[in-house]
Amino acid sequence: MAVHIRLARHGSKKNPYYRIVVTDQRNPRDGRFIENIGTYDPSANPGVLKVDATRYEYWTKQGAQPSHTIERLLKLQSAAAATSP
Repeated sequence: MAVHIRLARHGSKKNPYYRIVVTDQRNPRDGRFIENIGTYDPSANPGVLKVDATRYEYWTKQGAQPSHTIERLLKLQSAAAATSP
């Protein structure tokens, strides 16, 4: 069983809101998940990303693979945190 960390879309039409979930890769995008570890709201400018860092680290140490989008969002968040005073 391959476990992935990816986005699950929620919200209404033209107003997306995402949950960052840990799930089996065979499950559908918005289907069953193992654990909800954060949220992402792209409608805010800039987008608001909230991740439980301890749970993210735990799942990556257990072998969960983050999606490319999750990796990109986390890099952008860490770069923004490093440049802000």
